[in-house]
Amino acid sequence: MMTLSQTENKVLMANARESLRGFWGLAIGALIIYVLVFCVVGFFPVIGTIATYIIVGPMTVGGVRFTLAVSRKGGPEIGQLFSGFDRFGTHLAAYLLQTIFVALWTLLLIIPGIIAALSYSMTYFIIAEDSSISASEAIRKSKKMMKGNKWKLVCLGFRFTGWFLLAMLSFGIGFLWVGPYMYVSYAKFYDDLKTAEDQSCD
Repeated sequence: MMTLSQTENKVLMANARESLRGFWGLAIGALIIYVLVFCVVGFFPVIGTIATYIIVGPMTVGGVRFTLAVSRKGGPEIGQLFSGFDRFGTHLAAYLLQTIFVALWTLLLIIPGIIAALSYSMTYFIIAEDSSISASEAIRKSKKMMKGNKWKLVCLGFRFTGWFLLAMLSFGIGFLWVGPYMYVSYAKFYDDLKTAEDQSCD
């Protein structure tokens, strides 16, 4: 059965701003550290590129855990950014599988590739919370979760267009605020889907 997100995107964004209240400094600091890690790792030719691909999955899971902690006001800590290395193999596999699947769909046409990326968009959220789930199971669960919700997620992304333009006008400095705002809004989207899913099971 298809489960649909029930909360309007503008409400999700308002809830994200509320969750960030008191955590803006920490969230901006986490974003800077996250970006710096990839800049430092990617600085080295060839080896750096390979290393970047290897750490994307674990670092993304860590970033998701931090973002969920901010969203839920659950005591976010900078150390959570690196918590994704706890199940390194699983999180690396999640990244590789998503990349391969999206690439294969994109070989057909751009649109199927975009649809595939949207279908897998909740994978890191799912895997960040479930220490027993496999990469392939998380991807399947994401596909099920996103049925009927892909366009809503696209629309949520579109709502940040104006913020991105303002950030560019500030020579990129504004992205330090837009980034956390957008990521926490996506975390709200995920939690909204989870709530709708739980209610449908009752």
